[in-house]
Amino acid sequence: MKGYIYTMYAGADPGHGWVLNDPIFGKTPTLGACVPHIRRHVEEGDYIFAVSGRVPGEKQFVVGGFRVAEKIDALAAFKRFPEYRMTRRDDGGIDGNIIVGPDGSQVSVDTHSNFAARVKNYIVGRDPVFLETPKQFETARNQTIQILGDVFDRSGRRVFDIIGRHRRMTDEQVQHLVSWIHEIKR
Repeated sequence: MKGYIYTMYAGADPGHGWVLNDPIFGKTPTLGACVPHIRRHVEEGDYIFAVSGRVPGEKQFVVGGFRVAEKIDALAAFKRFPEYRMTRRDDGGIDGNIIVGPDGSQVSVDTHSNFAARVKNYIVGRDPVFLETPKQFETARNQTIQILGDVFDRSGRRVFDIIGRHRRMTDEQVQHLVSWIHEIKR
């Protein structure tokens, strides 16, 4: 088993009202459109972790992760997970991470140009471990730099200093991070 950890884009911070739409840590966790390079490389049993995006004046934090159960294409996801189909909310935000419509073409809500690369390898997960409450977010904000430094044996003042935009993980590193998230949730 291996793992990957990546940083979400600027503003993607659930502690500041961001609704996580990719990844989705629901009953069945999924990763559908973001980080196609990671989705391409993961295998069943691997873990994927997400770090909040940058918000001015806030520390980024590990939001959570899950184990890869399977990889399917976006059209199969469209049929299997109607609740994860991409839509625009009344407030302008986006829900869902399935970027195709019923005919397999790109939905109008998805405005990214690399559709062909992003439609492959929709990740269906299992065993999610993620933070949900303001208290958990705050604890993780205060501990993420230290824990990532311990996990990767690297120092830095920011998440980027330790993992860059993304980083591969060993089985031991995955287990260390999963244990830390469970500890915060207790």
